[in-house]
Amino acid sequence: MKAGIHPEYNEVIFFDASVDFKFLTRTTMKARGAEMMKWTDGKEYPVVRLDVSSESHPFYTGKQKIVDTAGRIEKFKNKFALYGKK
Repeated sequence: MKAGIHPEYNEVIFFDASVDFKFLTRTTMKARGAEMMKWTDGKEYPVVRLDVSSESHPFYTGKQKIVDTAGRIEKFKNKFALYGKK
């Protein structure tokens, strides 16, 4: 392999805060910020936060959940409430 052309391959913790689910894996993805979390092996790893994971996605859980992280439902209702009134 040529040196200097491949991205760094690091261990990170992916964390889905909506269901408090986390897993440790290796990735070329960079963690944003300086958030670190201690894993079961006692070491600290950078954290990548997820909105949806296999533990919270309806396809994998078999349950429909609404996870509104940015107030999108209220924005939608407010935007289109004006069109129904005269």
